[in-house]
Parts: sequence; structure tokens; C-alpha cells
Amino acid sequence: MVKPLMVNAFNPAKAENLNADLRALLARRQRVLGPSYKLFYEEPIHLVRAEGVYMYDSQGNRYLDVYNNVPSVGHCHPHVVEAITKQVATLNTHTRYLHELILTYAEKLIGTFPSELSNVMFTCTGSETSDLALRVARNFTGGTGVIVTETAYHGITSAVSEISPSLGDNVPLGQHVRTVPAPDPLRGGGEDVGATFAKNVQAAIDDLNRHGIRVAALIVDTIFSSDGVYADPAGFLAPAVEAVRRAGGVFIADEVQPGFGRTGDAMWGFMRHGVVADLVIMGKPMGNGLPIAGLIAKPEVLQDFALKARYFNTFGGNPVCCAAGLAVLEVMEREQLMQNAKTTGSYMKQGLAELSKRYPSIGQVRGAGFFMGVDLVKDRETQEPDPDFAIRLVNGLRKRFVLIGASGPEGHVLKIRPPLPFSRENADQFLNAMEDTIREESARL
Repeated sequence: MVKPLMVNAFNPAKAENLNADLRALLARRQRVLGPSYKLFYEEPIHLVRAEGVYMYDSQGNRYLDVYNNVPSVGHCHPHVVEAITKQVATLNTHTRYLHELILTYAEKLIGTFPSELSNVMFTCTGSETSDLALRVARNFTGGTGVIVTETAYHGITSAVSEISPSLGDNVPLGQHVRTVPAPDPLRGGGEDVGATFAKNVQAAIDDLNRHGIRVAALIVDTIFSSDGVYADPAGFLAPAVEAVRRAGGVFIADEVQPGFGRTGDAMWGFMRHGVVADLVIMGKPMGNGLPIAGLIAKPEVLQDFALKARYFNTFGGNPVCCAAGLAVLEVMEREQLMQNAKTTGSYMKQGLAELSKRYPSIGQVRGAGFFMGVDLVKDRETQEPDPDFAIRLVNGLRKRFVLIGASGPEGHVLKIRPPLPFSRENADQFLNAMEDTIREESARL
């Protein structure tokens, strides 16, 4: 099994091909960080600063960032920097003291959700939030079974790694976990993607029941980013959500990647599907780079857990991170970034679709707003994935100072998710670099 989180990783055995400065940094890194930490690209990048949609390396080269959803409103946005600076110079503590800023942020954040979702618990990371969501779901339902997609990634804690197949064969799934195929329209999705996905979820529920395990939750990243990016048709998730609720489980929407307006259609990915999640996981984009995450819940789902379980998080909901979170929402509103994701994202997607007409290696272009996947294939008839070509494109774009990633079960899908202020001019720069790279790499085949 391919490990999508390891796609496009630097091979330390090739360090001798790098310049002396990079080799020295790598040696220091290996000495103090050990072997667990991985680097992107065949030739790692030594970044020193960033601004807007660009990052800069130690040689002064400027890279167009078409990959990082963490700085959601752009790297080092002045309004976010100002908010953080002001708050860290004033007070930073935790939620066991009253603090107005935390409440102001929570109220504004909850205001972006359907009215049924009205409670928030702050954490520091998406992994931590996924862990908390599982605890709440199991407490509410009395079940333990969890259904996820075959290449899902939801975090790295002990409990959450058990529901994250993308971590690989050496990180075993829990006995209470069942996987279902991603809603792939190219490879077995069927004409009715929603019906097929719901059928697979029902089969997973039945198998859990057969083994005496009651289902607690269906949890999906609502853009299916690790599975290869699946967004359409909007609404296809509804039958699967209905199936899990009918069985007594809840629907957990992992919005770490598709949330905060990234799809352009709605603030949260689950809203595109005409459903209301029972629990919502938020993470990386919340603080534009600061470690803040959170769980949004229906009060009736959270209440019993909140009354019974002693839960406290020293840094979750601290004023500095909440200041960053509030600033992110203010920037999104003032600069109309969700609308930009919709219009500029549509322009980019159309540009990629035009490329697919000229280059048969592009099997399909998928996505919504500023989250797109380009499925690369060896043959359009068989739809056989081409992960080698994907990695060549990722590294070819890096040589043209454009940064993207790859995902999917075989690492064959280009993963495109730029910061939300990405402009049409930025899109043109990316599309031109993309065509140049495809043309060059195709000529080598």
C-alpha cells in the first residue's frame, strides 16, 4: 500500500547531489530530529520567509504556493500578524479564566455554521480534535465502530491513527474500524456516486453488526483529499449520512482541509451536500499557521460527554490563538475570500480541463473552489493510475518555482489547494508552468 503522506518525500541517500549548504542543514537535521521527519521534493527547499501567496528560499528565489492551506488567508497576512502581536503583548492564558476575546471568536465562528451546531471546544491540532470527536461520538451513541474511506487521514494520535489508513500498513487499523472505497467516478463509482457510496457504508455497518460491534460514526474529509479529491456531484454524501444515522451512529465531518470557504460554495464542505454534521473537526487553517483547532458540536451530542468527562486543554482556546482565529474570519469577510475561491477556482479548474483536452495523461480534473485534484493516468481507456508521472510533474513544477503536492491511493493525483487570496494572475502563472512541465515530461516518455 502506498502511503500518501510520504508521496514526494526526499530520499536522504541522494544528499550527495545537493550543494554544501543544504548538505550541512540536512546533517544537522538528521542529528537532532532523527529519521521520523521527512522533507518534500527530490531537492529540498530551504525557506526563509513568505508573504501572501509566495514563499522565498535562502537564495532569494520566489515560489508560487499552490499547496498550503494552512496560511488560509495568505502567508504573514498583516491583519493576522497585528492581532497576534497585540494579544501576545497583553495576555495569554487558558479557558479556566473568563476572557472576552475567546467568547467573541467562538460566537463569530459558530455563526458560520447551521444553527443546529452551536457548541465549540477548542484544541491545538486537528489530530487532537479527531480524537475528541471519537470520544464524544462513542459516548453519545454507545457504539465503538467507525467507518472511514480506504485512504483516509484524520490524524496521528494512537486512537486516530487507527482510523487513518493512509499512514500505511505498519500503522494497523483498529478492529472496530471498517473502510469503504472513496467515491471515485472513474474507478467503480458507478453512475450514481451517492448511491454507491451509501451502499458501501451500509455494507460496512452490516459487517460491524455481524461482529457484534455497534457503529458510532461515519467520518469523512468532505473533499476526500487523501483519497484523491472528490467533490461532485454536490449532495452525494446525503444517502450515506442517512444510512449511518439509521444505524444509530453520527456523522463527523472532517473540515480541516475543505473548511473555511475553500470549496467556494460554502464555508464548510458538508454544507455542499445538503446535510448537517453532528460533529465537525477543524484544524490547520483556523489560525493561519498558529496551532489552533476545534470541535463544533450539536449540543445534544456533546452534553452527556461534557457532564461526565473531565476535559481541559491548557493551550486550546488561548487568547493569542483565538486572536489569530478571529483575524482570519475578519480577513475572509473583508476580502471576500470565499467568493474568490469560487470564481478564481472555477477559472483554474477550467484551465486544467483545457489542458486535459491536449494531454491524455490527465484522466480527470476534479474539485471545487480552491481544492482540485488532477488524476494522472497511463491510459484513459483503462484509467490506470500513473504515480511516477505525478511525482515528475510535482518536481518539474518545483524547478519552475511552483509548489504543489500529490495524493490518492497510489500518489497519482496532483493536489492543488492555494491560499485563498490566490488571484487570476497567480492562476495563469500556475497554468502556464503546468503546461510547460507536462509538455516537457511527456516528451521524455
